[in-house]
Amino acid sequence: MGQAISLPFKLASTTLTFYRGLYHYLLGPGRTGPYLPPSHPDSTVPSYLRPPPSTSTADDRDVDGTGAASSRAVPSSSSWTVPSFVKTPLFYQHARVHLFTLASEFYLYPRPHYRKSTHGVDLIDNLSNVAVPGTGIPLSMLVRNRPSAFALVTCAYPVISMIASLHLWIKTMGKSSVSDEYAIRLLAPDDWFSYWRLNSRIAAMHALLNDVPPGYDMENKWTFLMEGRGRDVPVSPYLDTPAIVVKHRNEEGGLGIHFYRNATDGGDWIIQERIRNGTWVSDHLPGDAPLSTFRVITQCRGALDVANANGGGCVVDDVTALSCVFRAGRGGAKTDHVSVLFDVDVGTGTVLGGTTNEHWYELGPSRCSLFNPFGGPMWRSDDHAVTHHPDGDIPVSGHVVPDIGGMLRLVEKSHLKLCPDVPLVGWDVVLSADEKLPVCLLEVNLSCNFFRGSFDRRVYLDFLEEMIVNLQGMRLCADREGKKVR
Repeated sequence: MGQAISLPFKLASTTLTFYRGLYHYLLGPGRTGPYLPPSHPDSTVPSYLRPPPSTSTADDRDVDGTGAASSRAVPSSSSWTVPSFVKTPLFYQHARVHLFTLASEFYLYPRPHYRKSTHGVDLIDNLSNVAVPGTGIPLSMLVRNRPSAFALVTCAYPVISMIASLHLWIKTMGKSSVSDEYAIRLLAPDDWFSYWRLNSRIAAMHALLNDVPPGYDMENKWTFLMEGRGRDVPVSPYLDTPAIVVKHRNEEGGLGIHFYRNATDGGDWIIQERIRNGTWVSDHLPGDAPLSTFRVITQCRGALDVANANGGGCVVDDVTALSCVFRAGRGGAKTDHVSVLFDVDVGTGTVLGGTTNEHWYELGPSRCSLFNPFGGPMWRSDDHAVTHHPDGDIPVSGHVVPDIGGMLRLVEKSHLKLCPDVPLVGWDVVLSADEKLPVCLLEVNLSCNFFRGSFDRRVYLDFLEEMIVNLQGMRLCADREGKKVR
């Protein structure tokens, strides 16, 4: 009874913290002054974004409740399963980073983006096929301009977070805490979508304030392939043929003919050799599965000082591989965008549990399940509960990826060679059947997501908070000088 009585007060307190924190970084002292973490003597971080004074250093390390020193010790993306997570310093650090970058979304919206005319255009394009699970509404419809995006953040976001918290409570038969889940969803969201958008905002702001360092050119797949080949990076092979001609098999004469001019000859298409899955990958997939890759995320401290990084002042020890996910493509799919996401332990190469994020791509009125608490997943899918590939019941979890250390060293060295001035990079790594190129890089993603892979959140958040200190300083300098960022 006492918990039921206190619940409205806890929810109201969390909601108030959200609005106060958003205002703090959007228009208040957090926008007009330097970003200084609570450990700094001149920090202006408000009390509601600081951990309770009683929280000890041991509490900070033991965020998974096991006594382990790393927040990655439990391969889980569900913070509600972590005892007292919302009282840990890690939660408050995540909340500060989340609220700061969320507020920066409105600063970035009309300004140039490194791959589009404006950040707003990039945002709309990226959210055109994504919906909050259970709504069916494309998020792109809600971010058409800054006022609508502001309404989404300030009005819809708290409501949807509340519905998701209640939905989880019902689905778990009361095992989850409504107040804790609501606090996580609103202040320190740990789902794949929120991490993706957080990484995207960091990349956009970093590129903007640093006048788009050359490493961001790697987002262009042709530039990536050319630079990779020139810098001795094992990128996926491409053909040097000027063009190919494709004719539809049921069209007569000159009808149904399509010409594809190769990028090697100034065209818009990259014509590549077909890459096939290697033996280990094939053994864990159905026979008609597509090319299935590993998504590895790396972070580079060289991006904290772009001039130094591009001047050769960055070393491989500045690059850290945070996570690895095996995207096991589904049977009959054309690409591994339709896949089961198996987390991989970066220390041992052991494949852990699998999950999906497909419920975020369910669009249309028929996908609306807001009023069906026992329907499809609302925000979260099952937390890495899959052990076998569903197409053929093929065992995957527990097996070990061959030479995981070599794969991680490859992407770390590639980050150093190709884009040391970019903070976070998502690499699509192929274990191929080609004996001459058994491991190759398919492409890079600079507005990257973890695909629900586990990682050391302390290492990640420490890096982001240090990055934000620099970016806020650069933004304030640009404000004082009236600099027009391009």
